[in-house]
Amino acid sequence: MSSGSLALEQITRRFGEHLAVNEVSFEVPAGELLALIGASGSGKTTTLRIAAGYETPDSGRVFLDETDITALPPQKRGFGMVFQHYALFPHMPVEENVAFWLEARGVGRSVRLDRARSALDQVGLAGAGKRSIQSLSGGEQQRVALARALVIEPRALLLDEPLSNLDPTLRQTTRDELRSMLHRAGVPALFVTHDQEDAFAIADRIALIRHGTLLQIGAPEDLYDRPASLEVARFIGRATILPAEDLGERVAVTIGGSRKEFSLTRPGNNGRLDPAMVVLRPDALEISTDDESWRGEVVNRRFTGGSAVYRISMTGDVVVEVASSEMGLREGDVTGIKVIREPLPIVRG
Repeated sequence: MSSGSLALEQITRRFGEHLAVNEVSFEVPAGELLALIGASGSGKTTTLRIAAGYETPDSGRVFLDETDITALPPQKRGFGMVFQHYALFPHMPVEENVAFWLEARGVGRSVRLDRARSALDQVGLAGAGKRSIQSLSGGEQQRVALARALVIEPRALLLDEPLSNLDPTLRQTTRDELRSMLHRAGVPALFVTHDQEDAFAIADRIALIRHGTLLQIGAPEDLYDRPASLEVARFIGRATILPAEDLGERVAVTIGGSRKEFSLTRPGNNGRLDPAMVVLRPDALEISTDDESWRGEVVNRRFTGGSAVYRISMTGDVVVEVASSEMGLREGDVTGIKVIREPLPIVRG
């Protein structure tokens, strides 16, 4: 373990017969942002609560800076926590909301308010200390919650769905700001989200959990371009997943009787006996009418701003999604597709 890191080692937690977290291990170095993602009920929030001290694992240990803190209560860990619903006090002005946990730690009023104003300045809310919570926008309330977590000079930051209460437009603009603020804090930051776009925009690394088991951990591009399993490929992003022929250095894909070969990436489980499957991402394909293309019919078109995403039905009940700058196609048009980005990921089982 590195100095200043937050680490979970072989964490397991059961609720009756339900296995919520199953031998999960990972480390978050100081200054890194790790996103825990997964479907509802996957165990990501339970994992976060164990890191925070609100849940006790049945087995396994939690470390901070190489010290075992598994039995330490939340108030003794020195962590800053941002809750999904922010947990702000409507009867207190902004600066007193931020200073609240300092008061609980016995810090004098003038000192804690000075520190609260400094924390508000850190999150871009300088001069907002006297405002009421009700007067703030959703994005501003999110910043107040983060300032309250930062004001205690935390040893780690834990965030539970920090952007879930924001509308889509504000959410996009807040992502970059949140990433910058968390990096400036310079401590391990662990946050839970069900939104892959949030995770991809904010996190340095992503940990995907399913049914309490950690399926893969790595940089966002690792999970997207080099999924470790079929489960990961199906969960991350959008993709068409087709049977393929693993040729060792190459992979062969056959659609409608037309066989084509491509370079590949493979996960570490390439020795398994499960059949190989190829992952075709929409951005790895392009509309084409040349001789190298597979032919199909447009069955759906979705406008996305500067591009369109087409669903194209191919021979053999194969439906492929393609992201394209070509805007002129409509449902019922016959066109072709080809691979424009290699290598293609293959997965098994």
